[in-house]
Amino acid sequence: MGVEQEKTVIYDHRISTVVPATVTGNAVLHELTNMDLIMKLHYLRAVYYFNQSEITDGITIADLKNPMFLWLNICYPMAGRIRRAESGRPLIKCNDCGLRIIEARCRRTLGEWLDVESSSSSRWRLLVPDKVLGPDLQFSPMVYMQFTRFKCGGMAIGYSWAHVLGDPMSATNCINLWGELFSGNPPPKTLQLNNHQKKAESAATHVKVSPKPIPVNQVELIGDGWLAPNTRKMATNSFRITETKLKKMQPEQLKQVPTFVIISAMIWKCLAKIRKSRESKMATICRYLTLAKCSKILNNMLKTSTVRLDSSAANFGLLELATLICKQEADESKSVEELVDIENGKPDFVLYGANLTFVDMEGINLYGLELKGQKPVQVDYSIDGVGDEGAVLVLQGPQRTNETSSNQERLVMVILPEDEIQQLCELLSSEFGIAQDLKINHKLSVTNM
Repeated sequence: MGVEQEKTVIYDHRISTVVPATVTGNAVLHELTNMDLIMKLHYLRAVYYFNQSEITDGITIADLKNPMFLWLNICYPMAGRIRRAESGRPLIKCNDCGLRIIEARCRRTLGEWLDVESSSSSRWRLLVPDKVLGPDLQFSPMVYMQFTRFKCGGMAIGYSWAHVLGDPMSATNCINLWGELFSGNPPPKTLQLNNHQKKAESAATHVKVSPKPIPVNQVELIGDGWLAPNTRKMATNSFRITETKLKKMQPEQLKQVPTFVIISAMIWKCLAKIRKSRESKMATICRYLTLAKCSKILNNMLKTSTVRLDSSAANFGLLELATLICKQEADESKSVEELVDIENGKPDFVLYGANLTFVDMEGINLYGLELKGQKPVQVDYSIDGVGDEGAVLVLQGPQRTNETSSNQERLVMVILPEDEIQQLCELLSSEFGIAQDLKINHKLSVTNM
């Protein structure tokens, strides 16, 4: 059953808004850095799945909303709206307009929903709002949350986040903070909001031209709709790579190579065979600073690097390609930020998918969202606004309570042109033997069906 047919399974939608508990202040502005503006055409979408339990049975919508008042006091730009300075540069006016809440119900059990063999791999999109900023920027919420109840009593929390607010590390830390407040825990005393100031940016007022290839594409927007159009139809698919499979993929000579790099090399080789003459021979690597390195809760702290090959990635062995990726990782973030005019915040760019983009999200605590001690059994995560070259996200795998060892499983989300996804699945099956993983990516231990 496709996503269009599944729409009738999600019903009884109710929409409301939550605002901060107290007024933020008069004319409070959250200035946006150049990197914030580089990322403004991208959106983060996450869905957290929770088993039925005494905890979920007892949760009301009021219980879910109550901690949001304090949450939005702490992270007040989330409740703001985009405005423009006199120069035309975008900023966030912290006017307490709030975040949007959607309540919904599902006619299926959580187990039926997660059974990928009977569903579309993109059906998670029905559980998270797909809104973007604009064309009426002054009325567009930055953050949406959707609470969907399954027939069995399980629950999904959909979380939509405008990337201009912060990177996946920021988005995840924010929703984990909401979980802490929901569970009755006080906010960390060391938590700081990054109140950006334009004076911290480069003093340059004109766009600089980089002499080297850069990991972004300039785009032309019509009006104030903050989403760049694609020339090809994009789709998503996810699969998991078990700890056993990862060990087989990493022989002794690859033990020192990070898992993320091995997976990136594997998928790059497969896509090179699919694209053939269309292959660009360049890829972008994205990583994020950990909270230990940055105490600010709202940040776009990306490390981007471009890997360039002399020939097709298909011609390299897995070890050779992985080694090249490691050797060419040099932080290009400063060069990217210099492309934005400090006065008017122009031009507009796409980063994810400008080149084939591999995003390292292994260190992001996706399973840190807890509802009074209950963790999600699965987290789906994707990025919208990805360019035609596509993006690959490498995420933490599902956390299982019966595991005796540390979980090394990885969940991989691909955002690619639709006609490439089936070919990629076939190559991963024939060349790396992960066909079984593809079939069972959503079949998890779900109770009380």
